[in-house]
Amino acid sequence: MRTEPFGPDELGCDAMLGGRVRLWQPIRGYRAGTDPVLLAASTAARPGQSVLELGCGAAPALCCLGTRVPDLRLVGLELQPGYAELARRNLAQNGLEGEILTGDLACLPRALRAESFDHVIANPPYFEAARRIGAEAADREIALAGQTPLALWVQVAAKRLKPRGFATFIQRAERLPELLEACAAHLGALELLPLAPREGRPPRLVLVRARKDGRAAFRFHAPVVLHAGDRHEEPGSRYTPPLAAVMQEGAGLPFPA
Repeated sequence: MRTEPFGPDELGCDAMLGGRVRLWQPIRGYRAGTDPVLLAASTAARPGQSVLELGCGAAPALCCLGTRVPDLRLVGLELQPGYAELARRNLAQNGLEGEILTGDLACLPRALRAESFDHVIANPPYFEAARRIGAEAADREIALAGQTPLALWVQVAAKRLKPRGFATFIQRAERLPELLEACAAHLGALELLPLAPREGRPPRLVLVRARKDGRAAFRFHAPVVLHAGDRHEEPGSRYTPPLAAVMQEGAGLPFPA
């Protein structure tokens, strides 16, 4: 676990959303990819609403969401103090106001237990720690395969939502049954938006949205295709137009109406 802020020689500053967001990240250790960008893009927050991210890391999702939607109240919870400090720095660097709390999902800070939010978002670790070989860097391993059960992520999200509030998760496709089961136990109006790497390929990631007190029937949307072309190596390998708008222009990726 990273307990101290990163030193200057341990960090690099990366551009996201076509340069609209500048994000300090560790040169070695866990580094954000496209996943938090897609999570932020799919969050249907409106100006004036509040958003809590569980396990916010260095706050790439909060920075992307706050840049796309103005006048949000942004709150993040992060287990590792070093990343929590980095998240505060990144919010400030991008001109965003927000609060980053350091704490464990299994034992929330008292201040957070007293609040509720319009949206709760999360990019939980993709792997179960007992089923993989751990990463060398401890902070990266926590991000990839934390010890907290996926069901607890959903339970905490549901408790922190306002009535009719939305929870949005991004997760690997193979853990979808576990995620849907947890959502069905605590939330309603479930929606599934698969993310396929290329046309004709099976989805590797999924976005799941659910609503507190929601009663609508389950909706299984057609996959969003991320990349054009058949192979990564070919010249035509690039984002599809909707994804290029998300990744390079800061557009949203809404669930279909």
